[in-house]
Amino acid sequence: MMGYWFGGMWWWMVLAGIFCVLFWGGLIWLAVWGIGRLTVHRDSAGVIASPLEIVKTRYAKSEISKEQFEQIKKDLN
Repeated sequence: MMGYWFGGMWWWMVLAGIFCVLFWGGLIWLAVWGIGRLTVHRDSAGVIASPLEIVKTRYAKSEISKEQFEQIKKDLN
């Protein structure tokens, strides 16, 4: 009897394994996708901003000094 994989119900174990992999894979993909969406810098129009645009915005908001702005601009070029 045991040679028949628990009375012929072995396919339930296979389906459960597949659903488990799909569930956890989907959950991990959703977490990575969500974190990626939250960490991308976008301007007001929803376009991904370049590093230089981010520095210009920070300088305009007085978050960095002129010296810091010039140094970062120089480093980016």
